[in-house]
Amino acid sequence: MVCGHCCTLTEGGIKVWAICLDCDRKGGKSLRRAWIGFVAWLVVPLLLLAAVVTLLTWLGRGRW
Repeated sequence: MVCGHCCTLTEGGIKVWAICLDCDRKGGKSLRRAWIGFVAWLVVPLLLLAAVVTLLTWLGRGRW
C-alpha cells in the first residue's frame, strides 16, 4: 500500500494501478513488461510440454 503522496498511476493497462515513486523513476510506469513476462512464464512451459508430447507421439508410432 502506498499513499497518494508516495505513488504515481500506471498507464496502458486495463486497470489503473498505483506504483511507488522509486519504481516510477526506474521506468516502471507501465505494466506492459510485467504482463509480457507473465504471459511468457505461462506460454513457454506449455510450448515445451507440447513439443515433448509431439516428440513422444512421433517416436511411439513405430512401436504399436
